[in-house]
Amino acid sequence: MSTEKPQAGSGEATARETTPLAAPGLLPTVDSPAPERADAARNRRKILDAAARIVAEKGPDAVTMNQVAHACGIGVGTAYRRFGDVSQLLWALLDDRERQFQEAYMSGPPPLGPGAPAAERLDAFLGALVDRVEEQRALLLAAHAAGPGARYHSGAYRVMHTHVALLIGQIRPGSDNTLLAHLLLASFSPDVMHHLTVEQELSADRLKAGLRTLLTLRD
Repeated sequence: MSTEKPQAGSGEATARETTPLAAPGLLPTVDSPAPERADAARNRRKILDAAARIVAEKGPDAVTMNQVAHACGIGVGTAYRRFGDVSQLLWALLDDRERQFQEAYMSGPPPLGPGAPAAERLDAFLGALVDRVEEQRALLLAAHAAGPGARYHSGAYRVMHTHVALLIGQIRPGSDNTLLAHLLLASFSPDVMHHLTVEQELSADRLKAGLRTLLTLRD
């Protein structure tokens, strides 16, 4: 997502221009860790691997900073200094797993990747995102519960928002694409997806069909 801020008095038009219509394939990537010492990089990897093991064995609700520190043999203070709290650790773990998904929609084959019309790419992306959110639903829900606002500051969300905004801008030039991208991605909030897939027992196919219909309501 663009970090540019509209200048005072520039109005709505400037807000709509904060995400330029860059060519597909020129999107930013999920934030890479800042350059760090070799031992710090090793600690980061150990913490993420330990958190992933706990999630796989016991579920995301079992993740605590103390558990993770004990599992990877480092001090709990190191874990807190590296990730801040459990919500940031869980989102970092999701960011780590996001890279493969990002590669698919940034450089993979069409229609998810470059080479297809923007409308087809958006439809493919939303369908793939339904599958991904369902696959990671428990982890996403735990991260959301631990820090409800953290999702919007994660590298994964920023990159997805930029991607969706670019596609919307190509489909509807002149639209408020940055806002529309936020509104569209709001459908994938972990608590909303949990309500729809678990409490309402809606299938992934029905969710994809609903999103497709939503996108064409005014056509």
